[in-house]
Amino acid sequence: MEGNIGFALALTTAAGLSTGIGGLIGILVKKPGHRFMGFTLGFSAGVMIHVSFVELLRQSIDSIGFLPAHLAFFVGMAGIFVIDLLVPHDYIGQHDHTEKQGKLMRTGVLVALGMAIHNFPEGLATFAGSMMNAKLGISIAAAIAVHNIPEGMAVAAPIYAATGNRKKAFTWSLLSGMSEPVGAALAALVLFPFLTEGMLGVFLAFVAGIMVAISLDELVPAAKSFDTEHAPILGVILGAMVMALSLYLLGA
Repeated sequence: MEGNIGFALALTTAAGLSTGIGGLIGILVKKPGHRFMGFTLGFSAGVMIHVSFVELLRQSIDSIGFLPAHLAFFVGMAGIFVIDLLVPHDYIGQHDHTEKQGKLMRTGVLVALGMAIHNFPEGLATFAGSMMNAKLGISIAAAIAVHNIPEGMAVAAPIYAATGNRKKAFTWSLLSGMSEPVGAALAALVLFPFLTEGMLGVFLAFVAGIMVAISLDELVPAAKSFDTEHAPILGVILGAMVMALSLYLLGA
């Protein structure tokens, strides 16, 4: 196992901080175009689905075998299903958030808290990928960073609309992504001392299940809610193509 724990934590932090980019967009452009949001979310889904099947699950199968890898994969999908049941959240734009300021503020804060919980396993994903292979970790971090941008927008836009305070809106969007490095740090503290090649193989398949479930249950439906025409599927196709190209160039 070639992982560098410092590098893994740095990658996860960078991916988490990308919610701040979305936050900046959210406070500069109160309501980004529906096609832009549909395309961006579809792009994120394409990236995450591709890297999950082509890299994470494949490496897990090579490490622990076909059946154990798929069992861990489906457990990961089930885990996201349970989280969604316990902590539902949506993207601004999926519904018509034109209520009074107090409700807009509440919407933004609840979305931030929900996304923080959903982002926690993504931190585990980047950490696990980085510990297996630095190039794989970079690919996963890039995939997560891309889809964190619209999440940051989803947090910042309603808070800014409610308060008119750019600093507060940006801060909340940034904080929503910081659960990712927290997840990675927890993995480093709890799992790293006991991490073997076999355990890491299980974890990679588990993470692949998480990312596929997030893509199919959250990102694609959210993309279609913004744009019911062709932007989401074009985003999915281009996202998968970009990830395929990046994996080829990185030699992952």
